Amino acid sequence: MAKKIAVFVCCLFLVSMALAATSCMAQEAKPSVSSSDLISGAPQNLPIKGMVTMVEIGAHSCIPCRMMMPIIEELSEEYEGRAAIAFIDVWEHREQAAKYGVNTIPTQIFYDAQGKEQYRHTGFLDKESLVAKLVELGVK
Repeated sequence: MAKKIAVFVCCLFLVSMALAATSCMAQEAKPSVSSSDLISGAPQNLPIKGMVTMVEIGAHSCIPCRMMMPIIEELSEEYEGRAAIAFIDVWEHREQAAKYGVNTIPTQIFYDAQGKEQYRHTGFLDKESLVAKLVELGVK
Protein backbone atom coordinates (compact mmCIF):
# COMPACT_ATOMS: atom_id res chain seq x y z
CA MET A 1 0.00 0.00 0.00
CA ALA A 2 2.82 2.43 0.88
CA LYS A 3 4.44 1.62 -2.47
CA LYS A 4 1.25 2.55 -4.35
CA ILE A 5 1.02 5.86 -2.48
CA ALA A 6 4.68 6.64 -3.25
CA VAL A 7 4.15 5.90 -6.96
CA PHE A 8 1.00 8.05 -6.98
CA VAL A 9 2.83 10.95 -5.30
CA CYS A 10 5.71 10.67 -7.80
CA CYS A 11 3.29 10.70 -10.75
CA LEU A 12 1.46 13.69 -9.31
CA PHE A 13 4.77 15.51 -8.87
CA LEU A 14 5.84 14.80 -12.47
CA VAL A 15 2.51 15.98 -13.87
CA SER A 16 2.67 19.22 -11.87
CA MET A 17 6.24 19.86 -13.07
CA ALA A 18 5.20 19.30 -16.70
CA LEU A 19 2.28 21.72 -16.31
CA ALA A 20 4.54 24.35 -14.74
CA ALA A 21 7.06 24.03 -17.58
CA THR A 22 4.30 24.34 -20.19
CA SER A 23 2.95 27.44 -18.45
CA CYS A 24 6.39 29.08 -18.47
CA MET A 25 6.85 28.34 -22.18
CA ALA A 26 3.43 29.80 -22.98
CA GLN A 27 4.33 33.02 -21.17
CA GLU A 28 7.60 33.26 -23.13
CA ALA A 29 5.81 32.81 -26.46
CA LYS A 30 4.41 36.36 -26.47
CA PRO A 31 6.94 38.72 -24.97
CA SER A 32 5.62 41.82 -23.29
CA VAL A 33 6.68 44.77 -25.41
CA SER A 34 5.47 48.30 -24.81
CA SER A 35 3.68 49.80 -27.79
CA SER A 36 5.28 53.18 -27.05
CA ASP A 37 8.74 51.58 -27.24
CA LEU A 38 7.89 49.95 -30.56
CA ILE A 39 6.85 53.23 -32.20
CA SER A 40 9.62 55.36 -30.65
CA GLY A 41 11.70 55.28 -33.83
CA ALA A 42 14.55 53.44 -32.13
CA PRO A 43 15.86 50.11 -33.45
CA GLN A 44 14.02 47.12 -32.02
CA ASN A 45 14.49 43.37 -31.91
CA LEU A 46 11.95 42.64 -34.65
CA PRO A 47 9.88 40.79 -35.67
CA ILE A 48 8.32 39.80 -32.35
CA LYS A 49 8.12 36.00 -32.26
CA GLY A 50 4.65 34.72 -31.53
CA MET A 51 2.94 37.87 -32.83
CA VAL A 52 2.10 39.24 -36.23
CA THR A 53 4.43 42.22 -36.63
CA MET A 54 4.13 45.28 -38.87
CA VAL A 55 7.27 47.40 -39.15
CA GLU A 56 7.02 50.92 -40.57
CA ILE A 57 10.44 51.97 -41.85
CA GLY A 58 10.50 55.74 -42.24
CA ALA A 59 11.66 58.99 -40.69
CA HIS A 60 10.11 61.63 -38.49
CA SER A 61 11.11 64.26 -41.09
CA CYS A 62 9.70 62.49 -44.17
CA ILE A 63 6.34 63.98 -45.25
CA PRO A 64 4.56 60.72 -46.23
CA CYS A 65 5.99 59.11 -43.07
CA ARG A 66 4.60 61.97 -40.98
CA MET A 67 1.22 61.47 -42.64
CA MET A 68 1.31 57.82 -41.58
CA MET A 69 2.44 58.43 -38.00
CA PRO A 70 -1.07 59.08 -36.56
CA ILE A 71 -2.24 55.86 -38.23
CA ILE A 72 0.70 53.91 -36.79
CA GLU A 73 -0.01 55.34 -33.32
CA GLU A 74 -3.71 54.40 -33.58
CA LEU A 75 -2.94 50.86 -34.76
CA SER A 76 -0.34 50.47 -32.02
CA GLU A 77 -2.97 51.24 -29.38
CA GLU A 78 -5.81 49.33 -31.03
CA TYR A 79 -3.79 46.14 -31.58
CA GLU A 80 -1.66 46.17 -28.42
CA GLY A 81 -1.27 42.60 -27.19
CA ARG A 82 -2.59 41.15 -30.47
CA ALA A 83 -0.03 42.44 -32.98
CA ALA A 84 3.25 44.31 -32.75
CA ILE A 85 3.18 47.64 -34.61
CA ALA A 86 6.64 49.19 -34.85
CA PHE A 87 8.24 52.30 -36.34
CA ILE A 88 11.96 52.72 -37.03
CA ASP A 89 13.42 56.09 -37.99
CA VAL A 90 16.12 55.30 -40.56
CA TRP A 91 17.34 58.87 -40.78
CA GLU A 92 18.33 58.69 -37.13
CA HIS A 93 19.39 55.02 -37.35
CA ARG A 94 20.76 54.66 -40.88
CA GLU A 95 22.08 51.11 -40.37
CA GLN A 96 18.49 49.89 -39.99
CA ALA A 97 17.70 50.65 -43.66
CA ALA A 98 20.33 48.14 -44.75
CA LYS A 99 19.23 45.63 -42.11
CA TYR A 100 15.70 45.61 -43.56
CA GLY A 101 16.77 46.06 -47.19
CA VAL A 102 14.93 49.38 -47.54
CA ASN A 103 15.89 51.97 -50.17
CA THR A 104 12.70 54.07 -50.16
CA ILE A 105 10.59 55.34 -47.28
CA PRO A 106 8.05 54.83 -46.01
CA THR A 107 8.14 51.04 -46.31
CA GLN A 108 5.85 48.71 -44.38
CA ILE A 109 6.96 45.13 -43.73
CA PHE A 110 4.52 42.54 -42.40
CA TYR A 111 5.70 39.37 -40.63
CA ASP A 112 3.62 36.38 -39.58
CA ALA A 113 3.68 35.08 -36.00
CA GLN A 114 6.63 32.81 -36.88
CA GLY A 115 8.69 35.84 -37.93
CA LYS A 116 8.59 35.18 -41.68
CA GLU A 117 8.14 38.18 -43.95
CA GLN A 118 4.78 37.93 -45.72
CA TYR A 119 4.30 41.30 -47.42
CA ARG A 120 6.20 44.51 -48.17
CA HIS A 121 4.83 47.83 -49.43
CA THR A 122 6.62 51.06 -50.30
CA GLY A 123 4.83 54.40 -49.99
CA PHE A 124 1.86 55.71 -48.05
CA LEU A 125 -0.65 53.04 -46.99
CA ASP A 126 -4.02 53.99 -45.50
CA LYS A 127 -5.37 52.57 -42.26
CA GLU A 128 -7.94 50.33 -43.96
CA SER A 129 -5.23 48.66 -46.05
CA LEU A 130 -3.00 48.16 -43.02
CA VAL A 131 -5.87 46.65 -41.02
CA ALA A 132 -6.83 44.37 -43.93
CA LYS A 133 -3.27 43.03 -44.10
CA LEU A 134 -3.17 42.43 -40.33
CA VAL A 135 -6.49 40.56 -40.52
CA GLU A 136 -5.23 38.55 -43.50
CA LEU A 137 -2.27 37.46 -41.35
CA GLY A 138 -4.63 36.25 -38.61
CA VAL A 139 -4.92 39.19 -36.23
CA LYS A 140 -8.38 39.50 -34.68
